[in-house]
Amino acid sequence: MTQIPDSDCSIIVPAYNEEKRIARFLENMDGFTGSFIFVCDGADNTAEVIERFASENRQYNIRCFSYSHRLGKGGGILEGFRHAETPYCGFLDADGSASIKEMRKLFSALEDSDCAIGSRWMQESDIVVEQGLGRKIQSRMFNLAVKILFGLSFKDTQCGAKAFRREAILSVMPQIESRGFEFDVEVLWRLRNSGFRIKEVPIAWEDRESSHVGGFDGAGMLANLIRLKRGKVPRKPE
Repeated sequence: MTQIPDSDCSIIVPAYNEEKRIARFLENMDGFTGSFIFVCDGADNTAEVIERFASENRQYNIRCFSYSHRLGKGGGILEGFRHAETPYCGFLDADGSASIKEMRKLFSALEDSDCAIGSRWMQESDIVVEQGLGRKIQSRMFNLAVKILFGLSFKDTQCGAKAFRREAILSVMPQIESRGFEFDVEVLWRLRNSGFRIKEVPIAWEDRESSHVGGFDGAGMLANLIRLKRGKVPRKPE
């Protein structure tokens, strides 16, 4: 697999109220020489932590955008895509469940695809710390619903590590209605329906505590997917 240079890549990090966890992410940026785009839309000091780190570590190309209103995971990522200027761009969860090394793997997979998605459920995946049983059951049930509603055959649509050719994601952005955690499903659905090539890639992944997705959010995600399938705009995150 050919290694795509870091300088051709941007990593978008949606950071909603991540003040307590973002330092760990910042400390593990692994010498990545591409662009980091942080999108902050919470009420805590996440942006201040990032900006302080950026001023003290100028070897990294860090941009931080703050919003006073709630964007949602999908809304934050879309804002990041609008600011990305490199030929390849992707997004990574702020909790550090997947590493920069795994993002490099996904970017390299774009040599022969338009989108590469990290997968926790492939045979070759390396799960360092597993999800709890409840979260695992919820995840599998959600994935089954995605297959039934949208015909997507991927083993894992919700892993927070995905990479794209910039022209591919920009071409479907005007169609995307989702702003919450169901955003991942809609992006893959729109890309597939537009004829783009999507590759699922096994990655190393470590469950982190204090996820922003709980049981209630899972039910809300499913309700929004049903609305999307029926041609209605999903409800915006609060």
